[in-house]
Amino acid sequence: MTTIEKKSVRVGKYVDTNHVDTLIRTYKQERWKQNSERIGQEDSLSLYYTIEELEEFLKRSKEAGANAISIHFGVYPEHFNERPEYAGRQTTVFVATDRQETANGVTHKSVYHETNNGKQLLAYNMGSWPPGSGVGNGDDGFGITIIDKGQKGMVIV
Repeated sequence: MTTIEKKSVRVGKYVDTNHVDTLIRTYKQERWKQNSERIGQEDSLSLYYTIEELEEFLKRSKEAGANAISIHFGVYPEHFNERPEYAGRQTTVFVATDRQETANGVTHKSVYHETNNGKQLLAYNMGSWPPGSGVGNGDDGFGITIIDKGQKGMVIV
């Protein structure tokens, strides 16, 4: 009997609190402020998913042949009728992918699965914002930042 060993590929790594704080603070200063001003309301700063729902998505992804997940940045359309409070705000979309190393480099192919509406991309979205945070201002203790909005005053995020 021949045993084929499956090689695990790691592309990310665990990071420390300072790293997270730096990324979030930089985002707030360089993207969030401008996004919020452009859409006329506070843009999202974070999204929450339960471990249970992420585990379920990972399980379904594996069953469909995925070996990786790609995370895409997105924005809900201005007239998002399904959840109007999400309209115009940024989000992330998790997409099940099949990551393969080839002679030409690494490829990522989106994974599809059969649904009642035919073959569909296996993807996950619609996270929630922190409870009681308004929409964009969950205080998770990271990246507390004072942003000078000029004549519009200052805001702490």
